[in-house]
Amino acid sequence: MNRKDLTFVYLSIIFTLARAVCHGQTPVADDYAASLATKLEPTRKIAYKKVKERNLYLHLFAPDGFEQSNRRACFIAFHGGGWVKGEPRRFYPIVDEFVKRGMVGISAEYRFMDTSDGTTVFDCVRDGRSVVRYVRQHAKELGVDPQKIVVSGGSAGAHVAVGTALFDAVNEVTDFLDVSTMPDALVLYYPVIDTSPEGYGANRIGEQWITLSPLHNVKKGLPPTILFHGTSDKVTPFKGAKNFQDTMIKAGNKCHLIIKEGGIHGYMMFEKNFYDEAISQTITFLKSCGII
Repeated sequence: MNRKDLTFVYLSIIFTLARAVCHGQTPVADDYAASLATKLEPTRKIAYKKVKERNLYLHLFAPDGFEQSNRRACFIAFHGGGWVKGEPRRFYPIVDEFVKRGMVGISAEYRFMDTSDGTTVFDCVRDGRSVVRYVRQHAKELGVDPQKIVVSGGSAGAHVAVGTALFDAVNEVTDFLDVSTMPDALVLYYPVIDTSPEGYGANRIGEQWITLSPLHNVKKGLPPTILFHGTSDKVTPFKGAKNFQDTMIKAGNKCHLIIKEGGIHGYMMFEKNFYDEAISQTITFLKSCGII
């Protein structure tokens, strides 16, 4: 393991401990997903967007036997970090699980909220929607089936993910708006799903929090969705996930909620048995959707 890899593991552990203490949760020393991430590198990186002279990249993983003429299902993931930190490597292991099963995998960069330059959570959402548009628009050259796009994420990254299906009015002006951002399935790990003062994010989004609250913007016709949430999550309260499922079903949408009793925020990333269980449940869900 080289110095860069060790640094990533140490920083992941420090961030996990600090976050847990900050939110009154029991600190977790092990970080199983971070240990896996150090061993993985993308096949290539593709700039999908340029904002203020900065390129934003898709970290793309191609499956064994991949050819450009393929039309593979695609698994897109957004890392967490409260919209203010994090890196695509965090979700390399989860993306790799689906690459092993023949999908094209992408862990995507997006901008962070930054008051110094005016970047907001709305921009995070815009970037997520731009990612899906780019993949669909370039499906042929990426070897992707544009009708089998799964969008996923963890925590704030899951908020960005679900925003591709919900927030139709939040778009980058340079995007081709005739290209749909609607995923064919959503996989949301410990998501920011209620941005009201009772949930997470109202203080960062501001007075317009309801505009970016998934719970408060559910509509009919959303893709099949699965959520993973711990009952002891003190960062993104479990109540929001349960309310979201209830609201989705009431609207006529397919929505599964995987409940981890006593699970803290990000529980599945810390221990191998929780991680393996969540991946297995995700695979079962995607098979039921006809994705894999």
